[in-house]
Amino acid sequence: MSDVLEFAGVGVTRAGSALLSEITWSVEEGERWVVIGPNGAGKTTLLQLAAARMHPTTGVAGVLGEVLGAVDVFELRPRIGVSSAALADRIPPEEQVRDVVVTASWAVTGRWREEYDPVDLGRADELLDAMAVGHLAERRYGTLSEGERKRVQIARALMTDPELMLLDEPAAGLDLRGREDLVGRLQLLAEDLAAPAMVLVTHHVEEIPPGFTDILMLREGRVVAAGPLELTLTAENLSATFGIPLVVERHGPRWSARAAQVGE
Repeated sequence: MSDVLEFAGVGVTRAGSALLSEITWSVEEGERWVVIGPNGAGKTTLLQLAAARMHPTTGVAGVLGEVLGAVDVFELRPRIGVSSAALADRIPPEEQVRDVVVTASWAVTGRWREEYDPVDLGRADELLDAMAVGHLAERRYGTLSEGERKRVQIARALMTDPELMLLDEPAAGLDLRGREDLVGRLQLLAEDLAAPAMVLVTHHVEEIPPGFTDILMLREGRVVAAGPLELTLTAENLSATFGIPLVVERHGPRWSARAAQVGE
């Protein structure tokens, strides 16, 4: 079994609808994966499985060497760092930014009566500094801009020194400046050999940070293509993924896509 993720014939059905079907996919230590596809492709469902927040209906889902359904997920989840809109919605707006990060140690949102030692608080401050939001440590989370919140969420995801990091559309809602700043910071993280394996979900190839190694392309809950980014991110595969003729272009370490014009 893969050290990080090993899905074999995985399917998820809810209310009679197949959200994922026959997903076979593995993530090894040190890999940085992009998962891309249109709305309804099953990307978020896939990430919920990887985060041990959902069990498959069919197939076998291995996460960090454990099999979902045969492991205590409450022991598994602290080994996984997550940044997602669902998690962000649970963060109290009045929460102090430093507490947003440090509470990941107890896998909770909203500080209550739990105690943290100076080492934990120091690590939270170091991570906030690394994401260039250290000066906001004593601000209230609800007063931050969307870009600042995204960086705080990533700092939180790194708090427990996870073995796997999951990023669900981290650039969603950002303007061009905010997106480019975040992509640059994710590039630094991806290029850090000490960083955990990473899986990033997006709709847009423009949001793929340099340093990411592989791509999984989904449509209607099924795999269209998967493999090394440079070989797999083709116009043919992306067109099949989104259901329209597309042109894929590379600009140094970055990518872009647009609709194909007549004759292309």
